[in-house]
Amino acid sequence: MFIAEGPKIVSELIESNLLVSGLYALKQWIDENASVSAKVKSITCITEQELSKISLLSTPNQVLALVEIPQRIFQPALAEKSMIIALDDIRDPGNLGTIIRIADWFGFNHIVCSETCVDAYNPKTVQASMGSISRVNIYYEDLPLLLAQIQNTLPVYGAFLEGNPLYTESFAPNGFIVIGNEANGISSEIEKLISYKISIPSGNQNKLHAESLNASIATAIICSEFNRQRNIGNKY
Repeated sequence: MFIAEGPKIVSELIESNLLVSGLYALKQWIDENASVSAKVKSITCITEQELSKISLLSTPNQVLALVEIPQRIFQPALAEKSMIIALDDIRDPGNLGTIIRIADWFGFNHIVCSETCVDAYNPKTVQASMGSISRVNIYYEDLPLLLAQIQNTLPVYGAFLEGNPLYTESFAPNGFIVIGNEANGISSEIEKLISYKISIPSGNQNKLHAESLNASIATAIICSEFNRQRNIGNKY
C-alpha cells in the first residue's frame, strides 16, 4: 500500500485505475463526496485530531487514502511505440514526484526507474506528483540490462553537461530519454549505452553561473523540446 493525502490527489486516485483500499476522512469530506463510496473498499469517518495523528503532512487536509501499489513489469515493446523517460539513480522524492507530474503534462505515459531510484510511492513523491502518479506508469528495472537489450534497435538519449545542444538534435519518435542522478549525472555504466548525448545550452555567457540544472527542470525542458519536434513532425 501507499498513502495519499488531500482532496485533490485522493479524488484523482479514486477516478483512476488504481485500487483505493480505504479512506480515512472528516465527516464534511464524506458528506460532500458521497458518490465515491461505491468505488472504495472502506471509508472510515475520523475527527481532525485523529487525522492529525495519522497524517504525514504538517497541515492535515480532510482525507487520507490507502492505495494498492500496482505491480508492473516493463515491456521493451512499449519503447517501440513511444518515447520513454528513464531515470538513473534519482534520489530525491520531490524530484521524482515532479518528474512524474512533468511526464503527465507532456504526455509521457511510462517512466522506467533504475533499481537505486527513490521509491515512487514514498509519501513525499506521491504528494509532489499532485495526482499524476495515477496516470503515469512507473516501473523499477535493471536499467543497464534493459538498455543493453535494446541498444542496437532503439535510440537512447542521455542528458549530459557536455553533449550536442538539445535544440540541434532531431529526436526519433520512440526510444528512451535518460536523466541522471542529481549530483553525479548518468552513471558510467549507463553512459556506455547512450546513443546520443544531449545538453541544455546555457544562455549565460559569464564564466560564473549555475553549475547545472535540477534534474526535474532538465526533464521538463527536454520533454518540451521533444513535444515541439513531435508536433511539427521533426521539420526544421
